[in-house]
Amino acid sequence: MKLKKILSVIAAGVFAGALFTGCGGGDTGGSSDKDGKFLRLGMISTLNASEKKVDEILKMVEQKSNVEVMHHTTTFYKDLSTMQMGLESGSVDEISTYQCVVNYLLARNPKLELVENHGMSLSDSFCFAMRKDEVALKKNIDNAIQEMKKDGTLEKLVKEYITDVKENDPPAVAIPHIEGADPLKVAVTGDLPPLDLILADGKPAGFNTAFLAELGKRLNRNIEIIDIDGDARSAALTSKQADVIFWAIAPVDDRPKDLDTPEGSILSEPYFTDKIEHLKLKK
Repeated sequence: MKLKKILSVIAAGVFAGALFTGCGGGDTGGSSDKDGKFLRLGMISTLNASEKKVDEILKMVEQKSNVEVMHHTTTFYKDLSTMQMGLESGSVDEISTYQCVVNYLLARNPKLELVENHGMSLSDSFCFAMRKDEVALKKNIDNAIQEMKKDGTLEKLVKEYITDVKENDPPAVAIPHIEGADPLKVAVTGDLPPLDLILADGKPAGFNTAFLAELGKRLNRNIEIIDIDGDARSAALTSKQADVIFWAIAPVDDRPKDLDTPEGSILSEPYFTDKIEHLKLKK
């Protein structure tokens, strides 16, 4: 497994954050559209929408919500580290990410700050993505997630590996090997800490490993983790490099539900939902 961006990038002073977005705002280099200017907003590229399409969708949601906020133009980035480079170079004014990622990054990078009251309140649910013909696999994964919700296991994992993570990185969790069980190839990006994290030594850690270890036991499958880039999620499925992708998102609002669903795939039951926030550089 190749070394991932997260801690090595952080150690070098390059921090990052982003995935999807609400509308821009706050005290940044942008200004209102009355002046013909827009806030420049960075986000991780979606799999089923262009930058222009994302701007159109968010404008539509804004109009439905009757919320007056600063309009923006979107710039896509392939991962968190290049997103942060864009912010630090002045290519964008703010970056869009999730509340858990905000907390993780703010605890490690004194140059960043939260954008207060950035606009509409938007959230995304996190799911597994798998090929459309994997109907039985989807059913089994959905059942396992529902069981983990009912018996409190999922809530416990979220608290330990996401909510309560402070300055120290969450540890790697050993994923058990089940003798004679079939493998389940799971692609992870390691690019959304603390939800999806790969340490500087290349080892997956924290919530992703703890959750996948529990899922493997309940499915009676041997989890094989495959390290991929975020924009390679569709290819990992269609090429059968992976059986499932950890993660894909489904918006919890009026945005199209398939914005980040890899082509030819279906999504599992959600296992985590988080609010979208913006980060900017301190003045």
